[in-house]
Amino acid sequence: MKLSRTASGVVLQRGDDTLVLADGWDELFRRRELKQYLATCVGAPVPIGTAVEPLAPIGSQEVWAAGITYYASRDARMEEAATENNADVYQRCYDAERPELFMKATAHRVVGPGQPVRIRSDSMWNVPEPELTIAMTAHAEVLGYTIGNDMSSRDIEGDNPLYLPQAKIYDGCAALGPSILVTDTAPGPHCEIELVIERRSAAPAGGTAEVFRGTTTVAQIRRTLEDLISYLWRHCSFPDGCFLMTGTGIVPPAPFTLQLGDRVSISIDGIGTLQNEVAGC
Repeated sequence: MKLSRTASGVVLQRGDDTLVLADGWDELFRRRELKQYLATCVGAPVPIGTAVEPLAPIGSQEVWAAGITYYASRDARMEEAATENNADVYQRCYDAERPELFMKATAHRVVGPGQPVRIRSDSMWNVPEPELTIAMTAHAEVLGYTIGNDMSSRDIEGDNPLYLPQAKIYDGCAALGPSILVTDTAPGPHCEIELVIERRSAAPAGGTAEVFRGTTTVAQIRRTLEDLISYLWRHCSFPDGCFLMTGTGIVPPAPFTLQLGDRVSISIDGIGTLQNEVAGC
């Protein structure tokens, strides 16, 4: 099953049926045993020929993120912090029992498919971070999985780890979508995550050119998803549910930085592709 938030309401794709549900998005996330409800609930069929364009699959939920869960992410953080002698903090975090978890975005800072992600005007080194993202209900039940883009200002975080909130949280700092894959089964170790960045050509003919492509798999995540979920819910409640980005294993190498107009495409096996263009704040 796939659950989407659209201009027409909450849309559920279940087998060969595509239904518009009477329930509101937040109402669903507050339900107990939501997956069982979605398996049997009744909705209105989407009229034939109606375009169902997904919005960001978020209502009042918070978005959190896990850091340094991939070896590649540890290396990237150490690289950006090396000039300020802050690199050791990332190695210690990678080796520690407790994961790095941080607040990433509230709903109004999150964009959906086709909407612009943003880069800060006070940063010169910006990258997308493609992440498998867990959707959870208000009762800490895993609803399913979606695609997340954790936009990051590497020079701001690298200057001082205490600047992490400014490097990570701002308007348009995150993208989610296109929908939530509703399932009891977490993506397996061979599930592939791919990042492609395309740039508009300055030539008169126009067009775009690929400037970066990278792949990783879920197997490269050092920590278990259950462990990340457990730490997130320690002494924290989420009355409307939440999303947890699980870290990135793909970081474009220095000195690559995003430019205005770049197109970022993130694909995860079984979930789909999330595509956004880059705009300024």
